[in-house]
Amino acid sequence: MAFQFVFAGFGGQGVLFAGKVTANTGLIDGKQVTWLPSYGPEMRGGTANCSVCLSEEPIGCPMVMHPDVLVAMNGPSYDRFAETVRPGGLILADSTLVQCDEQDHRIRPIPATRLAADNGLEGLANILLLGRMLRLTGFTTYESMKQSIRNCVPASKAYLLEANFKAFEIGFQYQ
Repeated sequence: MAFQFVFAGFGGQGVLFAGKVTANTGLIDGKQVTWLPSYGPEMRGGTANCSVCLSEEPIGCPMVMHPDVLVAMNGPSYDRFAETVRPGGLILADSTLVQCDEQDHRIRPIPATRLAADNGLEGLANILLLGRMLRLTGFTTYESMKQSIRNCVPASKAYLLEANFKAFEIGFQYQ
């Protein structure tokens, strides 16, 4: 089975990192993987997005035109990508920063930025969204996702591992 994802938000929100973690789960699970980042010239505050494909079969093109899952971390990203989600797909929107049509059955709002801040996890809304995404899609195992977080957090930031795991768990348990 193949999964196609788009992660989008402002630079500095960790959308590219969330995509890397997702792509790394595919490597852990022995799948074919592509990760394609796209960002403006600004490092923080500009727009950033990435496409991730996970498949049992070879992937012909790394660009995702109609994702199965969109993770929108801000309003402009939601506005840009929501209509591209395939029929039956899923939109995870950080409702702290995104005003979305909650009547749209594809949308699963989660106040990720607020939840992260309320739990002393500022800057980890992206990881919180990964936990929610796993719960809703089952695209990989819980263990593979935790291992991927462990693999992707650089050694120089190993002190952030427990905070990342906590953010992931909050997202995974969110109702």
